Amino acid sequence: MGNKETVIVLDFGGQYNQLIARRVRECNVYCEILPYTVDIQKIKDLSPKGIIFTGGPNSVYDESSPHYSDEIFKLGIPILGICYGCQLMAYALGGVVTPAADNSSSEYGKTDTKYNTDDVLFQGLPDSGVSWMSHRDYISQVPEGFSVTATTAVCPTAAMSCPEKKFYGVQFHPEVNHTDHGKLMLKSFLYNVCGCKGEWKMENFIDTTVRQLKEQIGNKGVVLGLSGGVDSSVAAALLSKAVGKQLTCVFVDQGLMRKDEGDYVEETFTKLFDMNFVRINCQDDFLLKLKGVVEPEEKRKIIGTEFYKVFWDKIRESYGSGFFAQGTIYPDRIESGKGDAAKIKTHHNQVGIPSDINFESVIEPLKDLFKDEVREVGEKLGLPHELVWRQPFPGPGLGVRVIGEVTADKVRILQEADAILRDEMDKCGYAEQMSQFFAVLPGVKTVGVMGDARTYDELVAIRAVTTDDFMTADWAKIPYEILGRVSNRIINEVEHVNRVVYDITSKPPGTVEWE
Repeated sequence: MGNKETVIVLDFGGQYNQLIARRVRECNVYCEILPYTVDIQKIKDLSPKGIIFTGGPNSVYDESSPHYSDEIFKLGIPILGICYGCQLMAYALGGVVTPAADNSSSEYGKTDTKYNTDDVLFQGLPDSGVSWMSHRDYISQVPEGFSVTATTAVCPTAAMSCPEKKFYGVQFHPEVNHTDHGKLMLKSFLYNVCGCKGEWKMENFIDTTVRQLKEQIGNKGVVLGLSGGVDSSVAAALLSKAVGKQLTCVFVDQGLMRKDEGDYVEETFTKLFDMNFVRINCQDDFLLKLKGVVEPEEKRKIIGTEFYKVFWDKIRESYGSGFFAQGTIYPDRIESGKGDAAKIKTHHNQVGIPSDINFESVIEPLKDLFKDEVREVGEKLGLPHELVWRQPFPGPGLGVRVIGEVTADKVRILQEADAILRDEMDKCGYAEQMSQFFAVLPGVKTVGVMGDARTYDELVAIRAVTTDDFMTADWAKIPYEILGRVSNRIINEVEHVNRVVYDITSKPPGTVEWE
């Protein structure tokens, strides 16, 4: 990364591992997430300014739980343990971690906490506040050389520290917004304990990456599969800045995108950037493959297989040399401490190259960034705001928002209805309050009355959710008057629709998408 200031987040199976890393980067300090199975030599090779142990669901006194070599405490590197990571530090260094005999010592959620403001983590903060707890076990005795620096009504060690060795631990989660001043606590560890200067900035990333891409690609060509999504679009803009016309973006328009989206993608990248743009219009081919298919997983498989075939057939024609680029981002490829930590998650942004195509190597210019950082790069590279902040869109596109068989008429109806929904959400300023919203065509026909005549036409469903992580989601409380305008416009402007309903199902028990 061209940046010597690195902090390692050592993952012991915590649900907030990526959030910890994001908070560190928000403090302008670069960090990497590594699984607890990583060899200590790799940690030494990275020469990190600090190490953060994540939380985890296990008990440290259970020898089958994730542990790490005690050698890590002899490296002279500052360490911050969070939740399980705090308990692991205490246990490894001779303290006592006690299982909760009953619920009296367990803490979950917002908890009133008292802090010793003489400790470096809490200097300049109020001496009490709310922290976010999630634990059963607790540290009943801190290791030799440590002192207790925070407590709650039932937890004798809500935080501990050994300034001499620069070891710190907190039982709570400073990385979540529910903890008062949590980000300042993390920043204090990074700046006042680890000695970081905060040199991780997007401008530095862009300049460094462009220089590296120029050196790597030289005078050869590079091919990128452009979907029109955030990640591939930002990757395209970054590569264009580096090598210009040496970049060829191949855009497969399977006809299952939102209304006019294919034209928008083409216009954006042909007008704003210096590159070769190849658009493949193949809606008829995809619809033919989907004819008569109603099972959602079969539709997904057909769309994915056909996309793969169309894309690589085009590459074989003219572009099977030089380099291949992907919009892979950090969460697509990080190793997790949960389960088999040696495996890297397979993601749709990481595609396999057919054996008969011989690119020199794969280029992933965004592989070290989180989604919010990718968006920041996109803004700085001049991509349109509406593209950079584009909502999640399923890989199979509208193929899984048309329930049942996918036909040209159904796709047209859904595109028109979805466009009206988006227009109304944008006009009233409500779009930014929702994480995702879209229209669904359930394949249900209902009786209606229009112009004093009986109708028997399509029903359109509206889905809108709010969420922080898409692991859980709540249905968005859109004002009735907005829903009324959306319904009225869809029924009046979209032919063959006579009814609109609103989905008020949270996740769980439902999912965000219908299929």
